[in-house]
Amino acid sequence: AMRPARSPVRPAEEIALITGQKPLVTRAKKSISNFKLRQGQPVGLKVTLRRLRMYEFLGRLMNVAMPRIRDFRGMDPKRGFDQGGSYAFGLTEQLIFPEIDSDKVTRPQGMDVVLCTTAKTQEEAHGLLKSLGFPFKD
Repeated sequence: AMRPARSPVRPAEEIALITGQKPLVTRAKKSISNFKLRQGQPVGLKVTLRRLRMYEFLGRLMNVAMPRIRDFRGMDPKRGFDQGGSYAFGLTEQLIFPEIDSDKVTRPQGMDVVLCTTAKTQEEAHGLLKSLGFPFKD
């Protein structure tokens, strides 16, 4: 008997559940034969959160999701800040979010998160995120 094909919609639904916003499908700019990739093929998903939705996501990320990471001791403030005021980090599994039903997950999916602030320096951005309660291991 043939197995039913997994629907590619699943990751998009999960991101929508986590962020409260439908993700945009990102497509390949160029064909790369080594990756068996054609130009215009869907390669990823992205969401830009602003205002209330952004704060809601940040709150759930810091207070619910991150504490559920195994052996979590805080994020490294020495890595992830760029020259402006942005802080970027990766999450290895979508399962740390309570919105995700672990029984329905076909494979663990990670994500990159970039927090863009209006801070002009790394120090200012670090101070801002810290005062918002972001879990740094200082």
